[in-house]
Parts: sequence; C-alpha cells; structure tokens
Amino acid sequence: MISEYNIASHLTRIAKEKPYDIAIYAPDKKDSKGRYSYLHYTYKELEYESNVIAKGLRAHNISKGTRTILMVTPSLEFFALTFALFKTGAIPVLIDPGMGLKNLKQCLKETAPDAFIGSPKAHLARTLLGWERGKIEHLIIVGKKSVFSGITLDNIRAAGKKEKTGFFPNIKPGDTAAILFTSGSTGSPKGAVYTHSNFMAQVEALKKTYNIGHDEIDLCTFPLFALFAPALNMVAIIPKMDFTRPAKVNPFHMFDTIEHFGVTNLFGSPALIKRITQAGIEGGVKLPTLKRVISAGAPVPAETIEAFSNMLTEDTQVYTPYGATEALPVSSIGSHEILGEMSKATKEGKGICIGRPMDSINASIIKITDEPVECWSNELLVEEGEIGEITVEGPQVTKAYYNREDANRLNKIIDLKTRKIHHRMGDVGYRDKNGRIWFCGRKTHRIKTATSTLFTIQVEALFNIHKDVSRTALVGIPDKKVQKPILIVETKKKLKASQLLQLRKELLELAKNNQLTKAIDTILFHNDFPVDIRHNAKISREKLGVWAAKKLL
Repeated sequence: MISEYNIASHLTRIAKEKPYDIAIYAPDKKDSKGRYSYLHYTYKELEYESNVIAKGLRAHNISKGTRTILMVTPSLEFFALTFALFKTGAIPVLIDPGMGLKNLKQCLKETAPDAFIGSPKAHLARTLLGWERGKIEHLIIVGKKSVFSGITLDNIRAAGKKEKTGFFPNIKPGDTAAILFTSGSTGSPKGAVYTHSNFMAQVEALKKTYNIGHDEIDLCTFPLFALFAPALNMVAIIPKMDFTRPAKVNPFHMFDTIEHFGVTNLFGSPALIKRITQAGIEGGVKLPTLKRVISAGAPVPAETIEAFSNMLTEDTQVYTPYGATEALPVSSIGSHEILGEMSKATKEGKGICIGRPMDSINASIIKITDEPVECWSNELLVEEGEIGEITVEGPQVTKAYYNREDANRLNKIIDLKTRKIHHRMGDVGYRDKNGRIWFCGRKTHRIKTATSTLFTIQVEALFNIHKDVSRTALVGIPDKKVQKPILIVETKKKLKASQLLQLRKELLELAKNNQLTKAIDTILFHNDFPVDIRHNAKISREKLGVWAAKKLL
C-alpha cells in the first residue's frame, strides 16, 4: 500500500483507473526513413515495474531516508526508478550533470549519499573522479555491468520479484521526498529539500493554472518536469535529444514527434522554444494539436512568443511561469496578455510582467538588502510600484537547503508568529496596481552607480529593440566605491568594423536620451554570450563581467 501523502500515490491511483492506457513513450531505434520507433509503459506496467524495483531496493537496504544519487538519462528506467524511490521513502538526489566537475563533487560532498544509481557513463565518472570514494554503500548500474563494482538494475528487479511484502513505509506530508540542486548559474549550486507535500502542491497548482485535462499528451523536453506527467494524468513522450543542450535540439524531430503523437502540451526552455520557432516559421510549420506551450527558466522575448504563436491555433497560448528550483510555480502569464500592453511596457524599460501570484502563493516585495533577514516583519515591505526583492511563501515553496545553513540564513525568513518560511527569490521587481508582479532582474546583477541603481532587465530591454541587436547584457565593473555600467551586445549577424562603430554610436545615443540609461557610456561587443547549463537561456552576467573587466584593462 502507498501512503496517500506519497507523491507516487498519483501513479497508483491512475494505474487503477486506466491500467491499459499508455503512461510513457521513449525512443528506441531509427527506421529506414530516420524516424524513431518507441518503447512504452502502460500505467499498469509503470506501477508494476516501480513496485518491483522498490521492493528490490528495499531488499538491498535502500529504504526510507536513504539519500540516493540518481544519474540516469530520461528513459523508461528513469521514470520507474524515480517512482520506486518515492515509494520506498528513499530520497532521490537530482544533480544536473552539466554543472561542471567541481560543482558536482561539491554537491556530492554536501549530500553525503548512501547510494548511487547511474548509467555506466555516470559510474565511469564516479570512478575516475573519485566521487565520495569509500563512502557510498550501494552502487547500482543501469545498463551493462561492465567493469564497475556494484549490482545491476536487473539484480534489483530479480530481488524485488522474490519479495512478498507489498507494504511500503508510511509517508507523512512533511517527509523529505527529494533533494533537487539549483543549476549554480548565479552562485554555487544548492540542494533544495522537497517534501512530499511540496510536490503535491506543485501538481495541484499546475493542474489548476493550466487547466490540464484527462488524456493529454506531454512532450517532455525537461526531465524534472517530465516526472509530473503521470501525476497530471498526461501521457509522457520522451523525445530523442541531448537534454543538457536544449539550444541544440533538432527542431524537425520535435515537429515530427508532436504530429505523430498529437502532442497537446509542450514544456521547453526559452532556448529550445527559440530554436524550434526559427525553423518552424521558415518552414511554414503549424502545430494545431498543441493546447498550451509552457516555457520557463529565463525570460522569453515577446518577439519569440509572438512568432511561435503564429504556429498555434488562435486559442492556444504560450505561458511563461515564474519560479525557481526552490519554489515553482509562483506566478504565470499567457501570450494573450503578454503580447498586448505588457510587451509595450517592457520595451519602455518597465521590466517583464510575470503575472499574478498563484492562489496558493503569498508573494511580497521587500526592501533590497544583501544581508540575512532573521525574522519576518511587515516593516520589510515596500510601497506599491517600488522595486524590491521578491519573496514567496506557500505550500509549493521549499523551506530549506540541505546541509547549507549559510544559504538558509541568506535566503529564508521565518515568521515567528506563524512559523511559516518566506523564500527570498534573489530577484528584484515590483507589484503594480492590478496585483501583477514585474521582474526587473537578479538582485546580484544590479549596478550601483554614483547617482542611481540600474536593474538589468529594465535597461537591456531598451537596447534589445534595435534591429541589429540579438540581446544585451548589463554588467558592472569596480569604479572607486561604486560600479561603472557596461553594456555588452550580441548582434543578430556578423557586422563589419564600420557597422559596429555605427551601431555603437546609435546605442550610445539611445542611452543618452533615456533617464534609466544615461549613466552608460561604454559598449562592448561579444560574439556568443555564455548561458546556464540547465536551460541554455539564462545569460551568465558574472562571466561577462570578468570578460569586460579584462577587455577594459
């Protein structure tokens, strides 16, 4: 029996309601025309497989509270293993493999895992790099055993089939369900502690916000979001792609998959959406089966949203939810609203509208500080329309980081009266008179000049409208006791030296004539902005700042 508070209980319920419906499709082999055939699990098969694996894990002493690194590519096994870990009460630790070797090692050290479940490639990295050597008790190989020590997933299955006891541990709402690491794009990665009630609240918020109905089909281009598909009663389609490089996805494979399965829901990073938009518009592609498109991880340019909307039916919207690894979803807004007055306001430097908070979220704007805030007080709040730091509290908001008291002090605020935890998003913005929140940038990216404070998203939007500009990044370099603002520009196409001189002249004139940007008198050009490893869309202004400082020496 599965506890009703266990996030895996959704799978158990659906397996009883429609056992023979398909739960997941995963690509297998190419045919002569270059198209993939697919393997699948029905809900009954996924329920059975995850039960067998859960019993096998328990037989090998992986049970409630066992911290377990899971490094398996999105596949049928990934889904079965994750639900199996939830059922046993073990704690899957999900770390982005693209975050870099130094960060990976630090994440492993912080979580001190008891078990490591991974592909042969993951075990090779573990062995060569000495990840927690001698400290991990259980090693499980998903795939051929090869030369690595440990047992295989087939061994786990065999042990599970011998187990007669079908009962799983009693899970309470506040029990830890998983540890999900942030990408580390704006600092060192941190492990957000998710409880089963956090996951339950996320499922309900997503279902309510996007009106997700029965028998929908989800194209899973982001593995963590894919885990919600069975809980949301959607068929999960795993595409053939490199999930660590969404910006390099094959758009035509995406189009074929959407058409072949009649996909109704697409979740993708802004970089993925931009890539398939460019190919789709050039090829005159239409995607009539899609009921909604959801893109998160970084701001999505209005131009991209408008272009992508041309491939959709009139009623279908592109939604851009706001949130973070620690709290998702917080708010959401659709393309019908974005492409109206909101887009115009963004181009005027008013920030990006991220919509109204979810019904379950208490969002507040507090005074900006880089220091810890020990306890919650209404005196922290700013006036309507004033830019401050965005904080959130609610059932889908995680309350702590694992083994990172320094990060907890900086990012969490406790209300001593209610004992509720407010999470500091690390973003700055304001609330308008209609209750909508406007995002103005990361707090750490703000530029303090001698006369004003500049916020990246507001400033960059004023330059991004230029016909030759692909995107811009505002960075600051030390200048006595303040910062000197530098605008770094990535052009849409390669320009000659004379054209770059003219573009610089035009952008400086634009800066001079706007109150927000008059402090900017230096512009640099960069061919290819560094971006985050998870979504390939969030600009790494920290790296660009170091680059700019060297250029100006």
